Amino acid sequence: MTTIPRRTAVVTGASAGIGLVVARELAKSGWRVIGVGRDAGRAAAAQHAINAAAPGSSFTMLRADLSLIGDVRQLARDIAEETDAIHLLVNNAGGTPARRIVTQDGFEQCFAGNHLGPFLLTQELLPLIERAGEGAQIINVASVAHRFIKDIQWDDLQMERKFDPGKAYSQSKLANILFTRALARRLADIGIRVNAVHPGFVQSNFASHGNAIVRLIYRLGTPFALTPEQGADTILWLAAERNPGTGGYFSKRRLAPLTPAASDEAGAERLWRISEDLLRATR
Repeated sequence: MTTIPRRTAVVTGASAGIGLVVARELAKSGWRVIGVGRDAGRAAAAQHAINAAAPGSSFTMLRADLSLIGDVRQLARDIAEETDAIHLLVNNAGGTPARRIVTQDGFEQCFAGNHLGPFLLTQELLPLIERAGEGAQIINVASVAHRFIKDIQWDDLQMERKFDPGKAYSQSKLANILFTRALARRLADIGIRVNAVHPGFVQSNFASHGNAIVRLIYRLGTPFALTPEQGADTILWLAAERNPGTGGYFSKRRLAPLTPAASDEAGAERLWRISEDLLRATR
């Protein structure tokens, strides 16, 4: 009897919330799953929970802080030691800031963790994704929050002059969509699909690092929030869907509307060039 090789998925932010559900459900479906978490305690708990929910599955948890460029590069090397092909990459990790923090690389932390880290990780893992061949997918978890700003703050990308936590988060989520569109164009000819997802307002520890206003909004919205399982639904649907297209922005298993800034092809290319330049300077 011929053995069908397991498909391999990499899921960032897999230690809690949506990412944990995505990793767990993929493992239960027979995927080889490599999860990424930042917090040691939550990562260990997630490893235990997924092993219990999917006995006999292949799940590995790696640790990295995606706001730190050195961590991202090391993570890519660690993943390459675990697998020789990646059929699905879910860039789910992210957070909202309480104040402006500058990383050791000199980047504003929210922009680094929500955009530059996933941008670099995807670039570093592309050889393994390409090795998986046609049908491989990249899913970037964005947000409806991209609609809360008019555009990228091009003249002050790191918000050095005036920092606003809400605008910083919204800008990073707009960046996720622009990255998705630019990457989708680059990979379309080889059959690798790239899409973005708005998971909805989800019960999670997402706001734990946010400021008092963000924590209050999440507390007041708890009765109306989705469960992590509901938030993960569109991601899992995309992972299983054979023909979702590429370069799209999805919510509730449907294409969702974009703002003019999120639809701007020139903006997507501009952000790509800036991101490459910023990361090149860290080598």
